Amino acid sequence: MEILFRQVTQKDLKVILKWRTMPEVSSYMYTDFKPSMDRQRKWLHAISNDESRRDWIICVDGEDVGLVSLVSINEVNKRCEWAYYLGSPNVRGKGIGRNVELNILEYVFDTLKLNKLCCEVFVSNEKVIAIHEKFGSRTEGKRREHIFKNGEFHDIVEMGILKNDWEREIKGKLEFVRAQFE
Repeated sequence: MEILFRQVTQKDLKVILKWRTMPEVSSYMYTDFKPSMDRQRKWLHAISNDESRRDWIICVDGEDVGLVSLVSINEVNKRCEWAYYLGSPNVRGKGIGRNVELNILEYVFDTLKLNKLCCEVFVSNEKVIAIHEKFGSRTEGKRREHIFKNGEFHDIVEMGILKNDWEREIKGKLEFVRAQFE
């Protein structure tokens, strides 16, 4: 298996829009999304000029399968946040999430030299909470009724992993396919 994290370009906007509107993806995102290529172009322009983030298309064996983002990269406080999704049903259940998770951990701690990687997850998204916990993230808090989506409020779990956790519990202990980063 070959994994490539390549920078998002204009030609990716159509497939990102497709993934973003799939119920199995959009149901776990914070916004009620109204499909629009114009919004996609504005989003790409905004992220292209934002030094505090990195966004990649996840490619597995030459197929574009998802999106991964590091946001709020803070060099002073040595932390960032992240999120990803797999849009291609062809790769679900095949260990791609594991490889994405471990590659991002290695990139954040060993390449960017940050101290903490954070994320927020809907309380109802037990599968994602479990995968983050499996690879060292811990629940750090809960935000009650934090997101208003589809006409109702949702609770959010705040999670994080520290560089020390990565080095002590994960690094060098688990096999994974190393991704190439553009």
